[in-house]
Amino acid sequence: MRIAVVALGKIGLPLAVQFASSGHDVIGVDVNQKTVDTINAGREPFPGEAELQERLADLVPAGKLRATTSYAEAIPGADAIVLVAPVFVNDETWEPDFQYMDSATTSLAEHLTPGALISYETTLPVGTTRNRWKPMIEQGSGLKEGVDFHLAYSPERVLTGRVFADLRKYPKLIGALSDEGNRRAREFYEAVLQFDERPDLPRPNGVWDLGTTEASEMAKLAETTYRDVNIGLANQFGLFAAANGIDVYKVIEACNSQPYSHIHRPGIAVGGHCIPVYPRLYLSTDPDADIVRVARQLNASMPERLVAQAEGILGDLTGQRAVVLGAAYRGGVKETAFSGVFPTVDALTSRGAKVLVHDPIYSDDELRALGFTPYALGADVDLAILQTDHAEYRELGPEQLPGVKLLVDGRAATDPKLWAGTPRIVVGTAA
Repeated sequence: MRIAVVALGKIGLPLAVQFASSGHDVIGVDVNQKTVDTINAGREPFPGEAELQERLADLVPAGKLRATTSYAEAIPGADAIVLVAPVFVNDETWEPDFQYMDSATTSLAEHLTPGALISYETTLPVGTTRNRWKPMIEQGSGLKEGVDFHLAYSPERVLTGRVFADLRKYPKLIGALSDEGNRRAREFYEAVLQFDERPDLPRPNGVWDLGTTEASEMAKLAETTYRDVNIGLANQFGLFAAANGIDVYKVIEACNSQPYSHIHRPGIAVGGHCIPVYPRLYLSTDPDADIVRVARQLNASMPERLVAQAEGILGDLTGQRAVVLGAAYRGGVKETAFSGVFPTVDALTSRGAKVLVHDPIYSDDELRALGFTPYALGADVDLAILQTDHAEYRELGPEQLPGVKLLVDGRAATDPKLWAGTPRIVVGTAA
């Protein structure tokens, strides 16, 4: 097949590489000329994705994969077109922002030729494929869906850093606007993906047809919104436990020994491109989902709650040196999307603290570029708040933070033995 992939970011590029690795001719479209040039040179444009550089080094010289900024070059004649342009959410209104996907869809439609399967993989509110993309493509192309082209939705279900492994591990969900579209989508993904055996699943691992685009859209929103709601419940339990002298981690461990309980862990923040965003996409079409809204609000409030707790112990934070440990949204991942570092720094700054940030996988210049003042272990500090569960912080002790009066461990990641004699708050346990 001839396959076009629109948007060569941290998901789109590995997808393009996967399709090419399966024997197909792939051309990727991206608006960033530097990204395109880097890919065409056989180099990865971003670090940290397992197998990506090795595969690029083989596929690009072999002519199986190339990149362009031109839709006119990529779209005409494509058997399948996969879009992974981003959809964002307005932080204040919680409404979806389709500007990048609208632009990609409009450009695609202008150059669409008959016979193509179009599959959207970006997470979308329920109904978007049918009610937004179908009329937009039909109007822009003059072609008719179900006759001249077929439209499907198949959510990406992978994490950056392990995309190729996740593509093999998890069933590929599909849903189209017609029976023929579902058949075409199934054939396409079976031709470009390979799957691990999963005896734990209720049916064989592979392409799972959910019947409609709406069902496939909802499946992605449901699996990620579940995690946010679960973490919100864990945080609620953690707040109550801490106020009543209970160790919530012992409680959760006990609960999860029973097969019907799967309580997540509490924490200072829920970050990343997915979990803090997709519940709001779900709420955009189900505004009555109060449980989703409350969980999202509670999770977003955790940095402010923990900083307020620290203020209650130390008193006025004005002029005190506070270090936030971890800029990344999760341990071992060099990514700050919706990271808890931002609201934590804001909460400290609003109280007059002198705020610094440390992260073992970011350079001082990179931290400055994010708007932070870098901190070096060994420098004097009054308050430390652990925001990211980097492995390096598991062995962190007060001797590396001279003068520290209080540690707020927002991830339950530090060793209590190392902190004996130094005040330490752990989210979900009594002070």
